[in-house]
Amino acid sequence: MLGEASQIYEQTLCELRDAGLEKIERELESAQGVEIRIGGRTVLNFCNNNYLGLAAHPEVRAAAHAALDRWGFGLAAGRLLSGTQTQHRELERRLAGFVGSEDAILFSSCFDANGGLFEALLGPDDAVLSDALNHASIIDGIRLCKAARYRYANCDLTELERLLVETQSRRLRLIATDGVFSMDGALAPLDRICALAQKYRALVMVDDSHATGIVGPRGRGTPEHFGVTGEVDLLTSTLGKALGGAAGGFAAGRGPLVAMLRQRARPYIFSNSLPPVIVGASLRVLDLLEASSELRERLLAHTRRFRQALQSAGFRILGQEHPLVPVLLGDAHLANAMAAALFDQGINVVGFAYPIVPPGQARIRVQLSAAHSREHIERAIEAFVQVGRQLAVL
Repeated sequence: MLGEASQIYEQTLCELRDAGLEKIERELESAQGVEIRIGGRTVLNFCNNNYLGLAAHPEVRAAAHAALDRWGFGLAAGRLLSGTQTQHRELERRLAGFVGSEDAILFSSCFDANGGLFEALLGPDDAVLSDALNHASIIDGIRLCKAARYRYANCDLTELERLLVETQSRRLRLIATDGVFSMDGALAPLDRICALAQKYRALVMVDDSHATGIVGPRGRGTPEHFGVTGEVDLLTSTLGKALGGAAGGFAAGRGPLVAMLRQRARPYIFSNSLPPVIVGASLRVLDLLEASSELRERLLAHTRRFRQALQSAGFRILGQEHPLVPVLLGDAHLANAMAAALFDQGINVVGFAYPIVPPGQARIRVQLSAAHSREHIERAIEAFVQVGRQLAVL
């Protein structure tokens, strides 16, 4: 049986390679940052979620060392055993305050938060209405619950309203959406979604992983951007992107919903507590973000310059004013070839193709960071234009 299984998987892997869909991991020989070492050479990094450059920030690293010395390496227990330190509850309170919610609960990742919340909150008499381009963790989380499942086309509020009308007999309805769609760099229209939710008495859940810390007048996320902070019932997000880039996630929202997650969310109950080092460093991250908007403003300036330059050069750029910048190429082989050519120019990016994005919509997803300098941005623009012309993209 093992031989037969191996043949099946080898054939599938060959098909992925032939279609240009094989995923290749590049090994870093350095710490994470805007300049990294891969294969013995130093390149500029434009493909991580280190939006504010805090993954190697000296004050964040110092806070991590202090947390290690005071609180230890790990707790070897879940939160309900002996895994809740006072700093865990402090971080939850700080995160709730940061995003404007009543309470918050920590998870090992935002994937786990999304994986546990639907089953904990919804039953067979309920319904969940999910945007078609939601993150895989939302999709998987919905599959685990017993609620009736409905999917509406990306940001199609006409279809969403139709589904809200259709499901009015259900006990509870929960609208689930990404705040920023991770492959498109586009923002969900939360103001209009919340208006529909109020009209039809539905709950709203937002995964704000690509927005927390960088979107909104104070970086509080897409609810702040659209002026609906108090109208979103549950917000999930990550500590692994703008908020330090390590690991960990959280759900923040109305008190009863968060309390239910503590009682029933299986990833929370059956996983070890978030490591003390991450908790301590994350508290320092919040200190930095609450004290100054400098990093977010620098990131916004980089975003505007990069997007404008590539659009002027003739590239097709998706999304809105977000540091996640998808460069649409269409063909998977072309996306991989362009990523390889850019790497040769000293620019580290990755091509994305099906099933991560729809067929025929392969792209390179550029991610900008406040830690990039103006010179880094200009080098990336120059390399994209040069390679785009070489490959007849422009």
